[in-house]
Amino acid sequence: MPQGHNTINSRLIRLGSDHESAQQRHKQNFCGNEISTCKYNALSFLPRFLYEQFRRYNNIFFLVIALLQQIPDVSPTGRYTTAVPFLIILSVSALKEIFEDLKRRRSDSKVNSFPVELLENGSWAKKEWRQVKVGDFIRVANEEMFPADLLIISSSEQQGVAYIETSNLDGETNLKIKQALELTANVTSSEELSRFQGEIECEPPSRHVNEFNGNLKFGEETRHFGIDQLLLRGARLKNTSWIFGAVIYTGHDAKLLMNSKVAPLKSGTIDVKTNYRIIFLFFVLVALALISAAGSEIWRSNNIPQAWYLSFLQSDSRGSFLWGVLTFFILYNNLIPISLQVTLEIVRFFQAGYINNDIEMYDVNSDSCAVARTSNLNEELGMVKFVMSDKTGTLTRNVMKFKRISVAGKNYGDNESDEFNDDSLLEDAKNKASDGVNHIVELLTMMAVCHTVVPEHKDGEIIYQASSPDEGALVRGAASQKVVFHTRQPQKVVIDLLGKDEPIELLDVIDFTSDRKRMSVIVRDSKHKIKLYTKGADTMIFDRLTQGSDTDLKTCQEHLEDYASFGYRTLCFAMRTIEKSEYDEWAPKYKQASLEIENRTKKLADVAESIEHDLTLLGATAIEDKLQEYVPETVQALMQADMRVWMLTGDKRETAINIAHSCALLHSNTELLIVDKHTYEDTYSKLEQLASRAVDLEKEEKQFAMVIDGKSLLHALTGECRQHFGSLALRCHAVVCCRMSPMQKAEVVEMVRSLGDHVVMAVGDGANDVAMIQAANVGVGISGEEGLQAASASDYAIPRFHYLRRLLLVHGAWNHDRSVKVILYSFYKNICLYIIELWFAIFSAWSGQTIFERWTIGMFNVIFTAWPPVILGLFDHPVPAEQILKFPALYSSFQKRAFSIGNFCLWIGLAIVHSLSLFFLSYAWLEHQIVWSNGRFGGWLMLGNCAYTFVVVTVCLKALLECDSWSWPIIVASFGSVVLWLLFIVVYALVFPTISTKIGSDIAGMAYIMMSSWSFWFALLFIPVATLMWDLVIKSLFTIALPTPRELAVMYAKRNSSPTGFERLASVLAADQGRRKSLVFPRSTSGSSSRRRRHGRPEKSAASSVRSRLRGYDNKGAEYGSTEMSTVSNGAPQDRQRVHPKDSRRDADTANQANVTRIVVNADED
Repeated sequence: MPQGHNTINSRLIRLGSDHESAQQRHKQNFCGNEISTCKYNALSFLPRFLYEQFRRYNNIFFLVIALLQQIPDVSPTGRYTTAVPFLIILSVSALKEIFEDLKRRRSDSKVNSFPVELLENGSWAKKEWRQVKVGDFIRVANEEMFPADLLIISSSEQQGVAYIETSNLDGETNLKIKQALELTANVTSSEELSRFQGEIECEPPSRHVNEFNGNLKFGEETRHFGIDQLLLRGARLKNTSWIFGAVIYTGHDAKLLMNSKVAPLKSGTIDVKTNYRIIFLFFVLVALALISAAGSEIWRSNNIPQAWYLSFLQSDSRGSFLWGVLTFFILYNNLIPISLQVTLEIVRFFQAGYINNDIEMYDVNSDSCAVARTSNLNEELGMVKFVMSDKTGTLTRNVMKFKRISVAGKNYGDNESDEFNDDSLLEDAKNKASDGVNHIVELLTMMAVCHTVVPEHKDGEIIYQASSPDEGALVRGAASQKVVFHTRQPQKVVIDLLGKDEPIELLDVIDFTSDRKRMSVIVRDSKHKIKLYTKGADTMIFDRLTQGSDTDLKTCQEHLEDYASFGYRTLCFAMRTIEKSEYDEWAPKYKQASLEIENRTKKLADVAESIEHDLTLLGATAIEDKLQEYVPETVQALMQADMRVWMLTGDKRETAINIAHSCALLHSNTELLIVDKHTYEDTYSKLEQLASRAVDLEKEEKQFAMVIDGKSLLHALTGECRQHFGSLALRCHAVVCCRMSPMQKAEVVEMVRSLGDHVVMAVGDGANDVAMIQAANVGVGISGEEGLQAASASDYAIPRFHYLRRLLLVHGAWNHDRSVKVILYSFYKNICLYIIELWFAIFSAWSGQTIFERWTIGMFNVIFTAWPPVILGLFDHPVPAEQILKFPALYSSFQKRAFSIGNFCLWIGLAIVHSLSLFFLSYAWLEHQIVWSNGRFGGWLMLGNCAYTFVVVTVCLKALLECDSWSWPIIVASFGSVVLWLLFIVVYALVFPTISTKIGSDIAGMAYIMMSSWSFWFALLFIPVATLMWDLVIKSLFTIALPTPRELAVMYAKRNSSPTGFERLASVLAADQGRRKSLVFPRSTSGSSSRRRRHGRPEKSAASSVRSRLRGYDNKGAEYGSTEMSTVSNGAPQDRQRVHPKDSRRDADTANQANVTRIVVNADED
């Protein structure tokens, strides 16, 4: 049985050693296989929960208030009126945390209890996953998951081959091949395995799922094993009866768990602004306490000497200034809403549910929907200024099609066919007299051999399981030309070469890395010739060609430029024949480097470099990665919403620029500012030059965009260049970064965030986008062909890029507007009620006496006005979804007004005005005491309860006024809260005083006293309405004088009950001209809306001006190039059409209107 230990740089595991000594070593060195993703346990819950809660300023504030209230006679509101609501709110948060943690605990228990077969005393025993230890031998059957990270010992297949599926790890459903070492592949029975003794030395646990190095010592032999022999926990065995494995990493040391770290904590911009508002209100609270305490001192000095019956107060220690400050500080503490945080958490939780259940963001093909992985950033979706998008798999489909090939100086294939369709290539390959026939055969052979694809035979067909879509496209492309890869064995592949099986021995495979940007295989063909096949990026291949290749190189470069102009992905292919003596000298060096544990990748690259030289260029291939559906429309809508869209890609510059044009990020009259320097000084000079050019372009009102490659970006992000690059990039309406590494993507995101108060969104679909997604304010992952690593690391996941339009324009704008209203409304209602205590202090000798009963003060936020803000945050629709999708410019208008300082001051000012109106109208109404038939009067609590009732009614009606769309939930919540208060006061006044004199003794009988007065009911109708007249007047004035874009949109929608969808066309529409007509806006060079005119009309009408403002035509960034679009109208389905880009270009050329954008509208919109 096993034993082992960790050293600083490696892990040593002994297999097949003494059982008891192994157990002792396990306890000391390796963690168990039981996992826990729980946040708390029984001992840590209370301290960790309290730590999380008291990281928030408002919770610390209310804790201090609750403690101050415990000082005898200092609190005018009682000792528990803050503590009890505060404990209720903390309890709600605690229950939420416990509920979520129990779900995690149940999930952990289920995983830890999965069955597995362990080798014990020479036979297989059924155990649970939690019982697996490092060094154990286990048996995994077909369709079972691996319980830990394993070294594959042997399998049921020949030569120890096993097929696995990693969809649980990265979302990829294609099969991957793993193979046992020759040293252990023959250990196929439990008896042989029980006699197996060896030693594993490998790297310590790490999170790199695509890298692994280790050595297995068995007897006198040592063999290196790597990622091809490592079976990761969570992967599943497929098409293989069983495997034997030795456990290397268990539990939280497994690579899956090492990658399951909590995403970085992101705080929303709204939360930060809310904290500033709370700090502001805190200082207002302190100022009010000081002013009130000073007022108390002045009153005492002026009145107590003349009032002999109050002379005892002169010697009372509780009459000091500091005592007064504490008293009023507690009295006014509710200016800061105690329930704000829990209200926001409830609202955000259900807002995330809206995103998860939006059927408009459900993708039928992948059977997946949008997923909100966090709810704390819902408002950030409505504040995005920069969208950083990956290209491959995000803007494009990552479904590769083999299109063109350049070989022997000829260019084969066309751009019209869906896939490669040129019979002349195969004819030239079969024609022995053809020039370059050898190059053609070698290149097709290389396409079929130089890869890691696994062929799967099913129903007489070959299905290629490829980890990279590019590799799959090349293998399928070779197969279409009668060079069919059909068999893979551990050290050999077999291809059908033009009708004849050709076995090819694989001697060595030099893997592709992001640094090398190429892959090589060394093979021995059927004629025993040793060949080196290398494919990769053009820059890497061209630098390694033999001298005398200038002619072939020039022709190939011309073809590559042609391919890039269509946005194709390109690869170059080269080879050379290696002498046996040279290979025999090189192979041991490569083997030695492969056995290294430290710096293995660098040492392998150095050895590979020594043989990858003097190559003969065979040719190049072009693979098409088509745009996803509706990408141009989505990019246009985002740009019209005043968002800057950047494209960050690893592709070459020409390809990136062409894709940027195709997706409407750039258009024909956009001037490109290209940065392509390779030294720091040159880059700095170029940026200064382009900054000067950008100033000139802005004066000319011309659009411009920046294009920068990875080498220049390396310098642009360092030193003084960083500031120049950032300022220039922020001026551009679009930026294209090409030839980037994953870390450069993250650095660009961090740079933009550091240069201003911008909300940056990163969108990607692959593992190379994870760093960028985590660095952004909001990360969006797309569950695409490259797996789920980006989606798993993101804040929000969507199935397709075009769903980003709805996620931002609808959910983002709604959530932002709703949450801001919840926050402002919470501030408003608290100030409206509790500032009345200040006005009452003027009439109560600044004594600190409360006007309201103490428990009603505490229940105001928790019960009586708790539901209106929640319902406002969940059911208010600022504008209909269809309207904001039609007019994306509304998105930016919400940002400008929603949580601005001016809007905040308006709400606070109205709250103060309302409190003045409510108090003084109530005071005037009851100035002359009402005497009932029994000779009694209501006293100060009659005034307090009446004013409290009027406040509750006013606050609830205010919610209705602020709601943009009335629905039954908001009406029920508003009027239900009023009814709830009236029922409460009746029950409270009748029941609680009979239970205890300490609870509600002052309120006894007050419900009857208040409600039996006709004056109260008359005032209940008059005072709230009179108070809210301020809102009606102010809203009317603003709507008339300064209408917001939202209000313009509402008025426009009322005038046009059947609006068309907002879609742009890139062609001359010929269908249904009688029912619809086109408005043609020739694109001006200045981009100014004032220069646009209707085609055939001299001036725009007033309605057209409104549409222009709503659609954002006054925004210079709202000009777009021609794209493939679909018509959305009120016409019949048969009247709708899709226009192909080629048709649009052809029609546009015919009409001499290449730079014309068309908008389809209904005739009734005039």
